[in-house]
Amino acid sequence: MLQACLNGARGRAECAHLPVTPEELATAAREAVAAGAQDIHLHPKNGDGEDTLDPAAVAAALTAVRAAVPGIPVGVTTGAWATPDPETRAAQVRSWTVLPDHASVNWHEDGAAEVATALLERRIGIEAGIYSGTPAARRFLNWPESHRVLRILAEITDTDPRTAVPSAAGLLDGLRPATTSPVLLHGEDEAAWPVLRLAAARRLDARIGLEDVLRLPDGTPAERNADLILAAREIIQQAGERGDPGVMTTFDR
Repeated sequence: MLQACLNGARGRAECAHLPVTPEELATAAREAVAAGAQDIHLHPKNGDGEDTLDPAAVAAALTAVRAAVPGIPVGVTTGAWATPDPETRAAQVRSWTVLPDHASVNWHEDGAAEVATALLERRIGIEAGIYSGTPAARRFLNWPESHRVLRILAEITDTDPRTAVPSAAGLLDGLRPATTSPVLLHGEDEAAWPVLRLAAARRLDARIGLEDVLRLPDGTPAERNADLILAAREIIQQAGERGDPGVMTTFDR
């Protein structure tokens, strides 16, 4: 599965063509799916272009994107930067009027279990965000409901392309003994493409988009999420044609 991460916590100052409004997110999602994306992850924004978990903003973004890409799963963030207080964050999830198919929960953040519990109550799929270099893996694996998540996001925070791939391999090894959940592996910025190649070689789910990287593999600026998806599809296809080894277990699918 290849997911498009349309905008992330970035702002227009960092990326002038970042999709922010519901209409822009809908257009970006439509183009990304046409390019080969099979799932959408987005960050609803407020009027100032900042991430928000406000029910009205979440509803507007989800409604617009679903109209543009019917049948495609759409998920949102629950990042603590949008609402720092864990109890308020969980309450916002419980107040959503339009529900995403899934939502990411960052397990290095305080209140992750409370937010995840709120998502389970509402039957929203959980993407368990496990940041490398943090206690997230241990916290997640100690959570009694860890087996109920939709997937694990193995998120490599090391942006050095020389060391990010070993970091990714180490994180995957740390998660392997304790879970049978599907894994989506991704990196950031300079390391996004090397980590995506590792995901393709291991036959893991992957993601790409303006949240993760602003440049194509050749270093040229990406104008659209769809351009990043097209480049990712080519990498994944090449890995398949080479027959890159991947242990075909539930963990690696």
